[in-house]
Amino acid sequence: MQSPARSGSGIVPAMSGDQAIRALLEWYTLAGVDQAIDHAPRDRYREAADTLAAAAEPPPTPAPAAAPEPEAASEAAPARPQPALPAESLLPPGDATWSAQEIAGACASLDQLVAAVRAFDGCALKRTATNTVIGDGNPQAALMIVGEAPGAEEDRQGLPFVGPAGRLLDRMLAAIGLDRSAVYITNMLPWRPPGNRSPTAEELAICQPFLERQIELIAPRILVLVGGIAAKALLNRREGITRLRGQWFPFSTSRMEGAIEATATFHPAYLLRTPSAKREVWRDLLEIEDKMKKGERVP
Repeated sequence: MQSPARSGSGIVPAMSGDQAIRALLEWYTLAGVDQAIDHAPRDRYREAADTLAAAAEPPPTPAPAAAPEPEAASEAAPARPQPALPAESLLPPGDATWSAQEIAGACASLDQLVAAVRAFDGCALKRTATNTVIGDGNPQAALMIVGEAPGAEEDRQGLPFVGPAGRLLDRMLAAIGLDRSAVYITNMLPWRPPGNRSPTAEELAICQPFLERQIELIAPRILVLVGGIAAKALLNRREGITRLRGQWFPFSTSRMEGAIEATATFHPAYLLRTPSAKREVWRDLLEIEDKMKKGERVP
């Protein structure tokens, strides 16, 4: 039995089991721990792949008496087409990206896409998020805004840009005569990364097909990408946001007949930390307003 701990003033009284557990949980909370893990590492991607493989296997059937050995029969038999994977399947990373492309491409409406994203389990972020945050605003809007990922407040409410950065975005839109009823707002990722960390390249690759299909279905005239992560991912550029902002680029996908006029600007969260950058963003907003008034579209 472990002896009681000693302090400078004497012996600290031993705690009961419940008290010790409660004290440990409080210490974890103060230290910022927000996830529970197993005692030993587990390859959940491999477990999921094994589960899918087992589900795809047909039930065994008794072979005729004169049939060859099962191994020889399986070698000679032509390959069977694999069944389509459901949206709710948990898939390894590479397969998850492929599956997201197939699922997103099959969605003929925004409602179908929203349902598909909510059912999709191919991104590990969903398991640590509280809500799936897809979009907010007017689906028929001419202006679409794309950010990075939900934050803590967005994760709680299930809506994009509702925290401090979202309130600043509302003021930015109001400065050029717009509000959420006139725009559509979304993010690269529908799930919050733990601790508001930056998304990984794998997470962006898995979720991007859903966002691209969202853009295709809404078909805005102008696409505004806020922050470097959204700008570099959708524009397929390597420059940082400081170099990309203030410029206009054609954005298109393989399913689009024409291109959408896209521009990048600083993220409102960055402006909260760096108020001096608001001058550049004001110039960006004036250009966006001018494009909106002219009704320009990239051929």
